[in-house]
Amino acid sequence: MSIVLHAQGITKYFYDPEKFQVLKNINLQVARGQFLSLVGKSGCGKSTLMYVLSTMDTDYEGNLQIAGASLTGKSQNELAKFRNRHIGFVFQFHYLLPEFSVLQNVMIPALKLGEYSAAEIEQRAIEKLKLLGMAEHALKTNKLSGGQQQRVAIARALINNPDILMGDEPTGNLDSHNSNIVFDIFRELTTVHKQTIIAVTHDEEFARRTDRVVEMSDGKIISH
Repeated sequence: MSIVLHAQGITKYFYDPEKFQVLKNINLQVARGQFLSLVGKSGCGKSTLMYVLSTMDTDYEGNLQIAGASLTGKSQNELAKFRNRHIGFVFQFHYLLPEFSVLQNVMIPALKLGEYSAAEIEQRAIEKLKLLGMAEHALKTNKLSGGQQQRVAIARALINNPDILMGDEPTGNLDSHNSNIVFDIFRELTTVHKQTIIAVTHDEEFARRTDRVVEMSDGKIISH
C-alpha cells in the first residue's frame, strides 16, 4: 500500500478577532487509490484542513507530503505549479467559464501546465469527457444541467492525471439523482483508475459509501 498523502502534526490558528486554535495536531495518511470522506459538524475544521492538505493554505505548523514531495515552507509559485500537476479540484459550484466551450474548459489546466501540445491536450480532454459521459457536449458553451456541469468540472480536475482529486462538497448543489451519478463516477475513478479522492461532505449517505470516513470534531480527528 503506497501512501500518497502524509500530514504530520498539522496545527493551525486563526487570529481574528482573537487567537483561536482551529486545527489541533492532525495526523493523517491516505493510501493511493483510496476514496476518503472528511466529515463533521460545521465549524469542526474540516474545510480548513482540506485547504491545508490542498496546499492552498500555508499558514500552519506541522509537515505535509504529497506524492513524496515535502510541501511545507515552499513558495506560493512552487505550490501553484505543484497543485496544477498533482491535485485536481472539484468544488460545490462548478466554476466553468461561460465564454468557453465544454472542451476548452477541460483543457485549461493542461494548457497552463504546458507539458503537452494543444493537439495532445485536446485529445486528452476528449478522453476525459468520454470517461464522464460528456463527449457529445464538448462544443457546447451553455445549456447544460447542473449535474452535467459538475461532470465537466470533474473532467477538468482530471485532465493532468492528478495524484489526488479533492472535492469540497462536490454534491452540495445537486439533487439526489445527480449526487448519485457523481458518487458513482468517483467510485469508478477509484476502483478502475486507482484515483485517490478526498471529499469534504455533509452528505451522510455519500460518506457512508466511501472507503474511509475521517470524522472531525473541535479541530481534531476523532475517528478514521
